[in-house]
Amino acid sequence: MNIRPRITSRIATAIAALLPFLAACSVSEDEEVQMGREYAAEIAQQLPMVTDPAITEYVSRLGRDIASRTSRPDLPWEFHVVNAAEVNAFAVPGGFIYINRGLIDRAERLDELAGVVGHEIGHVVLRHSAEQMEKRGNATGVVTVICVITSLCDGGLANVAINVAGAAWFAKHSRADEAEADSAGIVAVMATGISPRGIPTFFETLLQERQRQPTILDDWFASHPLEEDRVRRTQAIIDAMPAERLDALTADVPSFQALKARLRALPPAPRVAPGTA
Repeated sequence: MNIRPRITSRIATAIAALLPFLAACSVSEDEEVQMGREYAAEIAQQLPMVTDPAITEYVSRLGRDIASRTSRPDLPWEFHVVNAAEVNAFAVPGGFIYINRGLIDRAERLDELAGVVGHEIGHVVLRHSAEQMEKRGNATGVVTVICVITSLCDGGLANVAINVAGAAWFAKHSRADEAEADSAGIVAVMATGISPRGIPTFFETLLQERQRQPTILDDWFASHPLEEDRVRRTQAIIDAMPAERLDALTADVPSFQALKARLRALPPAPRVAPGTA
C-alpha cells in the first residue's frame, strides 16, 4: 500500500502555520505541543496503527504512568503502537510517543519495554526535538518540514517517520541527547516501580542482533546511536544503586506476556519500507 502523502491545501496551510514557529528564536511549550499535534495528525493518516483496544490501552497506561513521574506530567501525552515489524520507537515534540509492534515483540520482559518508553519520554521531557527545531529555524528547517509532510524528498514519509532521520523534528539524536534520555528514563521507570535493568539488557539484545543480522535493525540505529560504551554507562548507573532497592522493583508481569500473545494473534505486521506500508 503506497503511503506517499499528497500535497493538499490542508497540508499547505499546515506548512504556512509552521513558518512562524520555525523562524522563531525559541519554541514555547504551547508551540511545541501545537507542532506535535499537527505532525501527529499526519502520522495517523500515513502510518498503519494497531487498533486493538486492549493493546493500545495497555501501552497508553504504561506510558502515562511513566510520564506522570516526570517534570512535565501535564503534557497531552499520547502513546501509539505502529503496526510495523521493524524494531523502532520515536517521539514527536509535545508528548506523542510511537512504539513499533516489532519492538514490543522483541522485548522479553515488561522492564525492557518500559525502558524504551521511558527513554522516548525522556527526549520529550528534555525538549531534545524542540531544541533541534530552534536550531533549524531557517530556510533549511522549512525545507525539511516540507520533506516530512509532503514526502517529496528521497525516501518518503515512511523513511522519515519510521527511520526517524533526516528532518528537524526527527534528526538523529546526539550521543549526549541519548545519554540524557537514558538517565531520565531510568529515573522515571524506577519511580513507577519497574526495574531499570531492562534498559541495558534490551540494548545488549539489539547489539547482539545487529552482529548477527547487520541490516535488520537499521531503523533503530538510524536514530538511536548505540555502542557498547552506552550500554556500559547505563549499566554502571544501575550497578551503583543498592541491590536490595533494585530487587524490590518489578521486572515482568503476566499481563505483559499476555500483551505479547495478543499481538502474536494479530495478522503479521508489515515491514514498512521507504514509500510503502
